[in-house]
Amino acid sequence: MIEPESHTASQPAFETAPATTPQTTYAWRGAFANPEVNVLHAQGFDHPPLDIDWHTQVHRHSLGWVCARRGEELVGFVNVAWDGGVHAFVLDTVVAEGARRTGVGTRLVAAAVEGTRAAGCEWLHVDFDDHLRAFYFDGCGFTPTDAGLIAL
Repeated sequence: MIEPESHTASQPAFETAPATTPQTTYAWRGAFANPEVNVLHAQGFDHPPLDIDWHTQVHRHSLGWVCARRGEELVGFVNVAWDGGVHAFVLDTVVAEGARRTGVGTRLVAAAVEGTRAAGCEWLHVDFDDHLRAFYFDGCGFTPTDAGLIAL
């Protein structure tokens, strides 16, 4: 840091620009590389990074997906699978550790809702572990429904 030539006790010896965080952007069907989604998914779901071909998977089976980026860094991802008709399904919502509890997750899901609605779907479903109830119901606006599940 460079100090000014002179200063008084009431003036700082140097001035610093306020730290700025790059703006977070959200892109429906946004571009991504498989390794960055694999790292993010491993971080979010607590497993070692795998070599999943997300690009082929979502292009083949999904209505869309949303990428959240801070600058160039992928900080969030959600996949929206569908039945080819009016039902879509939120899968794999994940936010990077450093971006959690900052609103990225709710904005990520909101962008997925908008993209799904624009595609003409009538319903967006989600299932989740119990500790995520407040996130999906209170934060994202989903309502509880009766559903069934068979473990395979």
